[in-house]
Amino acid sequence: MRDTTETEALATCINTVQAIADPDGVLVLPEHGTLIVSDLHFEKGSSYGMRGQMLPPYDTRTTLRRLAAAIRRHSPDTVIALGDSFHDTLADRRMNGADAEQLAGLVAAVSRWVWIEGNHDPAPPPQFGGEVLHTLALGELVLRHEPTEGAAVGEVAGHLHPCAKVRGKGRAVRARCFATDGARLIMPAFGAYTGGLNICDPAFERCFGQVPDALVMGRSRVYPVGASSCVPDRR
Repeated sequence: MRDTTETEALATCINTVQAIADPDGVLVLPEHGTLIVSDLHFEKGSSYGMRGQMLPPYDTRTTLRRLAAAIRRHSPDTVIALGDSFHDTLADRRMNGADAEQLAGLVAAVSRWVWIEGNHDPAPPPQFGGEVLHTLALGELVLRHEPTEGAAVGEVAGHLHPCAKVRGKGRAVRARCFATDGARLIMPAFGAYTGGLNICDPAFERCFGQVPDALVMGRSRVYPVGASSCVPDRR
């Protein structure tokens, strides 16, 4: 499994486990040959379209293209999708045939692919392959979709779609991020149409006990930002 360089990604540690936070929004565990991605939300656009809110119908294709690029770049043995991979239980039926074929090919191309159950997809569709689990223990880490409130050392989760707003030099920047305190981590949402929740929101304090630090995703690198430098959206 190929490691990234310092200019591309940021080396970090989660409960003593070495990890690499990549600016594309995936987390790499080199010791385990594993790539983790969260909240793909395939077919969110078509779901909104069914309710009369028309969005460009290419979110799945865009997400797949980015995911394929991340897998090529890191060459993992295992890929773990941390829940809400599909926006709803009928997403696979709306998926374009070419997109479905590409997804099945990505799953088949790695030694192990794990779908973690999410609240949007409690039963990920079986036709793409891979195995389905509610949680997965991986060394000193426990992987699940929804983060546990309170102390949860070693937990890697998704669901909350963390974003950080950082103010400096007369302007503010808001971007997706990995939220962490070193003991646990909440993944950014990977899907093309996924929004974000500010890490100053009480939902994160209920998990971390305070505002967590942010590993903020830039265009070509990840920037570590301390909690004290992050501000709520209203400011």
